[in-house]
Amino acid sequence: MTEHETFRIRLKVRHYELDSLGHVNHAVYHSYGEVARLELFEKAGGGPGSSHDQRLAPVMLESHISFRRELRSGEEIDVTCRAKFGDGKTFRMDSGIYKADGTLSAEITCTLGLMDLERRKLVADPRGWFERSGVDMKLLCGE
Repeated sequence: MTEHETFRIRLKVRHYELDSLGHVNHAVYHSYGEVARLELFEKAGGGPGSSHDQRLAPVMLESHISFRRELRSGEEIDVTCRAKFGDGKTFRMDSGIYKADGTLSAEITCTLGLMDLERRKLVADPRGWFERSGVDMKLLCGE
C-alpha cells in the first residue's frame, strides 16, 4: 500500500456464504465490511488491546449498504475501508467491495462512535482520542 491509498484486504467468497439464488447473501456483505474495519483498526494501532485497556471501544450505530453487482462462490474480492471524522461524537467508516477486475459490487457506509465502557456514553472527540493514543491516522483515514 502506498501513501494516501485506501486500506484494502483481499478475501475469497466461500460457497456457504451463498443464498438460494447462488450469490452472496446480503448479510455476508456486512461481514466483509466488518473484517476490513477490524483489520484496519488493528493495523493502524487502534485494535482491541489499545482501546479496551482504556475501557473504550468502537461501537456500530448505523450501517447502510448499496448492492451493485452480485458475487459468486470462489470469486476473490478486495474490501476497502477508510474512516472519516467530523466534529461530533460519531465518525464514518466507508467500505467498497470490489471484484478482482475492479468492478464495484457493493458500497457500505457505517456510522460509529467510541464508547466509554464504564459510563456507557460516547466519547466527545473520537478523532482526538485516536490521535492521542498513537493510532496511525494517515492509515485509518487514507490521508
